[in-house]
Amino acid sequence: MTTHSYASTLHWAGRTQDYDSYSRRHDITMGETRVVASADSAFRGDGKLPNPEQLVVAAASSCQLLSFLAVAALAGVEVLEYHDNAEGVMPDDQRPLRLTRIVLRPRIVVQGATAERVERLLHKAHEQCYIANSLTTEVTLEPAIEVR
Repeated sequence: MTTHSYASTLHWAGRTQDYDSYSRRHDITMGETRVVASADSAFRGDGKLPNPEQLVVAAASSCQLLSFLAVAALAGVEVLEYHDNAEGVMPDDQRPLRLTRIVLRPRIVVQGATAERVERLLHKAHEQCYIANSLTTEVTLEPAIEVR
C-alpha cells in the first residue's frame, strides 16, 4: 500500500496588537510555487489576494478537471476544452461558519462522443475526485457539454 503525502509551508509575520489592525497577509509555499494569500475582505483581509475559501473551491475545481481528463482519456474521448466557473457558498447563519456547498460548472468541448457519454464520464470522475471525497461540504456539478 502506498501512502501519498502532500506538504505546504505557511509563513506570517506581524503584530497582533488588536483585532482590527493586524495583517492577514501570509505566504503559502507548495513545492516551488509561492502564493500570497489573505483573509476575505469581509474578515478584514485584502480582497485582492486569494483567501482560504477560494483555495478550497479552486482545489475542488482543479481535482474535478484532472479526474475528468484521466477518465475521458482512458475512455478514448477527446476533450478539446474545459472551463469551470466554480463557486463556494458560506452562509452567515450556519454554525460553525463553513463552506456549505461548492458548485462546479464545467463547460466542456469534446469531439467524437455524445453529450450523454461525456456526462456519465464527468460523474464517474466526480466520484473519483480526491478533494471532493475529502470534504464534508456538498460538491455538485452543473455541466454544459458541447460536441464538435
